[in-house]
Amino acid sequence: MFRSFFILLSSFLINGCSVKVPSDIDPIKNFDLSRYLGEWYEVARIDNRFEKGLTQVSANYSLREDGGVKVVNKGWSATKKDWKESIGKAYFVESPQTGALKVSFFGPFYGGYNIIKLDDDYQYSLVVGPDKNYLWVLSRTPTMPAELLNQYLQFASELGFERQRILVFK
Repeated sequence: MFRSFFILLSSFLINGCSVKVPSDIDPIKNFDLSRYLGEWYEVARIDNRFEKGLTQVSANYSLREDGGVKVVNKGWSATKKDWKESIGKAYFVESPQTGALKVSFFGPFYGGYNIIKLDDDYQYSLVVGPDKNYLWVLSRTPTMPAELLNQYLQFASELGFERQRILVFK
């Protein structure tokens, strides 16, 4: 039993807490955190265990006193008829000019938050995790123009993300 737990924990620590970027993808350069802070709405994602069943998901980013980023994620659970909220922290993996951060909602365990596409006005963002099982399309408003969303989804598809796995919220 202890051995099974150890194997499961090791797998989680190795795979579930990686802050790397998928090997064939680069985070954006010339990133400006001050322009990225504030409210973002999730308009599409690859579903994952920590957001399963949630809709109307938003994220708010603000500066922490230690120079990191405070992350407040919120989403509606229709089954529980209640809002679920998680508060975390994020820090740059490389330089603050590179859109690669590590984020934690649970103690010392961090996951990758890699911005790989961002419009010039900081209104729309494509974020991926450490592998191609994690993807989010974010917007400053709860919706984004369909043509633009399709461009972001096409960009993700060209990078090897499975489009049929991406949930789009209207």
